[in-house]
Amino acid sequence: MHLKQLTGATAVFLLITLVAAACTGTAVPEESIANSTAVSPTRGEPVVELPDLGAAPEFQNEVWLNSDSPVTLADQRGKVVLLEFWTFGCINCQRTIPWVKEWQAQYEGDDFTVISIHYPEFAYEREIDNVRDALARYEITYPVAIDNDRQTWRAYNQRYWPTTYLIDKNGRIRYHHIGEFTRGTDQEAVAAIEALMAEPDPVE
Repeated sequence: MHLKQLTGATAVFLLITLVAAACTGTAVPEESIANSTAVSPTRGEPVVELPDLGAAPEFQNEVWLNSDSPVTLADQRGKVVLLEFWTFGCINCQRTIPWVKEWQAQYEGDDFTVISIHYPEFAYEREIDNVRDALARYEITYPVAIDNDRQTWRAYNQRYWPTTYLIDKNGRIRYHHIGEFTRGTDQEAVAAIEALMAEPDPVE
């Protein structure tokens, strides 16, 4: 193989690697992805493990889009909350939006809701009008917090876009997924949502 060919192949490999990591900053540990679930080796069906990962921190944001007032986690008690951290310029986040919208359409109600925290990676993503345009473009209707000061991002010890959490009816984190969803990991998320929705309501 000529040196020129080797250099070109290496360049292509590096380009693919950079694009894949664009929204994460650093490589995502493989064991961190969908680390709350597994797939049955016999039936191919999701086997959901939903450990208690601790109390979900309260949201710290005053500015919200798609909501008339600030959203609080305390007000969601009795609901399963799908919490997504994202930024609109991230291609991995863009590819995750259809999954989140699908689950909102399928499950939204007394037992389930979707809430989003928008933390920008680049300066243009800090502009609230640009976020509004993105919500209109992607037809996002669930509440979106503007987290430019990374208050909620920091409270959740966030590192990657996108990251999805499921918070149970008692405000406990029970599921954590880093990165895009795909066919397969979407089934795991659906199984987790349905399992948490089936849990008893909190005792008043």
